[in-house]
Amino acid sequence: MRKRLKLGAGALLVAGALLLAACGSSTPTKSGTAATSGASSGGTSITIKNFAFSPASLSVAPGVTITVTNKDSATHTVTASGGQFNTGDITQNQTKTFKAPTKPGNYPYICEIHQYMMGTLVVK
Repeated sequence: MRKRLKLGAGALLVAGALLLAACGSSTPTKSGTAATSGASSGGTSITIKNFAFSPASLSVAPGVTITVTNKDSATHTVTASGGQFNTGDITQNQTKTFKAPTKPGNYPYICEIHQYMMGTLVVK
């Protein structure tokens, strides 16, 4: 019985360490290159997951290429409210790109299919 407890505790300890290591890792990105996470401002990617854009607000340089990845089972779009950009339909696990406007400003966008999904592209 004690041997089984030690083995179980050891497995939990290893699993916990792996989980913490995975949460703390990040992938650096090069300037001007599409990022894969899109988790912070200054990146160049947007991830669609759980019917939401992540990040909800993305700051980029004028004219940079932005990568959009759909991790939902539903089809989505990234469509500027003022018509400056539109990815068209992005199906499950598909990735598309678009160019940010060259004029600095705030560009609100939605999913044309699920219009409650909103985000903002900040060009500066």
